[in-house]
Amino acid sequence: MTTTKDELHARDRAHLLHPLHSKAMQEQGHVWVSGHGATLVDVDGKEYLDGLSGLWNVTAGHGRSELAQVAAEQMKTLAYCSGYAGSSNPQAIELAERLDTMTYPSITRFFFTSGGGESSETSFKTARYYWKMKGKPEKTKVISRQWGYHGVTLAAMSATGISGYWPMFEPRVPGFLHIPSPYPYRYEAPAGVSQGIGAANELEQAILREGPDTVGMFLAEPVQGAGGVIVPQDDYFPRIREICDQYDVLLVSDEVITGFGRTGKMFGLEHWGIEPDIIQFAKAITSGYFPFGGIGVNEEIADVLDTGDMVWMHAYTYSAHPVGCAVALKTMDIVENEDFVGQSREKGAFLLEKLTAACADHPHVGEVRGLGLMAAVEIVADKETKEEFPAEEKVGIRLHQAAQERGLFSRLRGDVYCLAPPIVTTEDQLAGIAKVLRESINEVLGE
Repeated sequence: MTTTKDELHARDRAHLLHPLHSKAMQEQGHVWVSGHGATLVDVDGKEYLDGLSGLWNVTAGHGRSELAQVAAEQMKTLAYCSGYAGSSNPQAIELAERLDTMTYPSITRFFFTSGGGESSETSFKTARYYWKMKGKPEKTKVISRQWGYHGVTLAAMSATGISGYWPMFEPRVPGFLHIPSPYPYRYEAPAGVSQGIGAANELEQAILREGPDTVGMFLAEPVQGAGGVIVPQDDYFPRIREICDQYDVLLVSDEVITGFGRTGKMFGLEHWGIEPDIIQFAKAITSGYFPFGGIGVNEEIADVLDTGDMVWMHAYTYSAHPVGCAVALKTMDIVENEDFVGQSREKGAFLLEKLTAACADHPHVGEVRGLGLMAAVEIVADKETKEEFPAEEKVGIRLHQAAQERGLFSRLRGDVYCLAPPIVTTEDQLAGIAKVLRESINEVLGE
């Protein structure tokens, strides 16, 4: 087998189609061959700080042999069994029990998937089933938010509020609509109300426009991740919960990124003292070592699933996969034993402090923001007006390239540089991220 970068790229081009496929982008792509802690290593032997934990998921860091070991042991014992009604396995049962002790008190029953997109699909279908069994079959619409990311299957893409994902796959699934993000840096509230209340009231206005009898659920990330690490105002989610209760709309918290300690709480809505009706999760539940996700529901929804007069005809081949459940259980040991909640809180504050000190005074840095070990630096053309650079200037792409040359790899949303390094990242490495980012901004946009 060939091993040089050029040879591997040639084989890649001949046979692989990539997620978000772009031939031009892949021409300069990496071929990753190993990882340790917060570091990725490419085929040339160059090391890079993993600024986004893979895709927000490798919270425990690369090279955790205990996760590999538990997967191997489970594969040798029971590699697969169906999770369909009539079958179960001890690992799935134990994981559901474990999650009951970790998630919001009202969330007690769990369904497992292969990842976040499947978790979104499960929420949509669960909400529809629930309202049909409650005698309100017209409550099918899903409201989500601009800059929200919920997956790229056709329905999940329709809920995703990042418009770049839509055009080549239109028409979107009917019954999905978006309200503005609370986006503190950019949202303009009506006179007389706070930003948070104004942004939350966008939900009420949408429900009233559509008709409360047609809206089944509101889907929101506690902190919008792929959309640019958008941290809401403190009064936003309490008002959202009030509105959902008032109009009989299920509140679904998409914790695929924010779950299991990332924000400095075990789950994101804990920051604002509210609980959802459904929670969806993935990514960090196995630290990316096995494709896995799921949803959790409260007892009222679970009771409808138990007693409904129609079978909940929703299923995936790999639901409750015993290997995935075993890896998730070991990952939960790491999350709790290594205090990922405390680490994220303290390291996140440290990273935000370093990023602010390094970058905030640059004339083209509009905002440095974050919560827990999630952060973003937003680049603007004009700091006073918050005007963005024209897309054709490719500022974000150039910044991304400059950072890679200095050994930092992450992702962007336009000209917003996103960060969510592994929770095991050291403070020296976090300080290095801030230093690299400022040097890269200087290279692209001047001192």
